Amino acid sequence: MAYVPGTALLAALVVGCSASTGTGGSAPDSKPGEATVAAAAPGKYRTLPDPCRAVAPSALKDLLPGAAELPEDQQKKVYEGTATVTYDTDRRVGCRWKSDAPDSSHTLFIDFERVVSYDPSVSDDDRAREVYAKKETAAGLSSPSATPSSTKDAEKQTSPSSESGADSASHALSGPASEDGNADEPAGESADENGSAGSDTDGSAGSADESLLPRTLDNLGDSAFLDDLLTRAGSTAQNRTVSVVFRTSNVIVTVKYTEQPAVSTVRPDSKELQDKALALARKLVDKFSE
Repeated sequence: MAYVPGTALLAALVVGCSASTGTGGSAPDSKPGEATVAAAAPGKYRTLPDPCRAVAPSALKDLLPGAAELPEDQQKKVYEGTATVTYDTDRRVGCRWKSDAPDSSHTLFIDFERVVSYDPSVSDDDRAREVYAKKETAAGLSSPSATPSSTKDAEKQTSPSSESGADSASHALSGPASEDGNADEPAGESADENGSAGSDTDGSAGSADESLLPRTLDNLGDSAFLDDLLTRAGSTAQNRTVSVVFRTSNVIVTVKYTEQPAVSTVRPDSKELQDKALALARKLVDKFSE
C-alpha cells in the first residue's frame, strides 16, 4: 500500500468536499436535461393610430360625396368623423363618417384592432391569425381557395311583417367582442336581428360578375378578404356595404363603405364601391408601414 503523507491527504479531502458541496457558488435551479421555454415574440405594433385622422381629407371628399357642398362648419363636422367608444384605445379604436347628397347617402367606418396574446407560448401574430380566421370564416371564406356560400350569392328580401322595416346585413364581420376582451363595433354597424339580407353584385342571382363576388385578396397586408352585401327591407331603398378586412402583423383593420340611394329602384354600383374601399385599405396598409 502506498504511503500518503498526512498533509497531502488532508488537502485532498478539503478539495473533494468543496467540489461536492458547491462551496463558493449556487447550484443550478433547473434539473439536468430540462429545457428552458422562451416566451413567444411580441407583436410588431404596441399602439394604434388615431382612426379619425387616418384618412386624408382628399380621400374623404371622394368617399363622402355631397359633403363638399355643405357650409364650411358642417363640412368640418362631417370630415372630423365620430370616434368609436371602446374600453381600451390601445387595443381597439374606430371612426365613422356619414354624408348625405340629394341622390344618395354614404357611410364610412374603419376599425383598428390590436391583438395581444396572454399565452406566453403563443405569439401576438399567431393569436391575430386566429382572430382574423374567424372573421374570414364568418364571411363565408374559410380558406384562400374557398368560394362564397351559395346563400350569399342570392338576394333575399325581408318579410313584410318585419317589425323594424330597416335594412340589415345577414352577418357582421366584426361579430361579438373577441375572446381577448375587445369591444364590439358601434351600434348601427352590425346586423339587425329583425331583418335578413344576401349579397348581390348586379341584380340577378347567379349572373353576378365573379370578379366582384366576396373573395380573399392578395397583396394586401399579410391576409385579406372582401365582402359585398346588398340589403333591403320591404320596399325601402337598398343598401350596399363593401367590407375589406386585412391583417398586418398583430393588427386587424376593417373598412366598411356603404351607399344608400335616395330612390328605392336604384341599385348601388358594386364595382365603384369596391374600388374605393380597396383603395382606402391599401392606403391604410401603407400607414401602418410608416
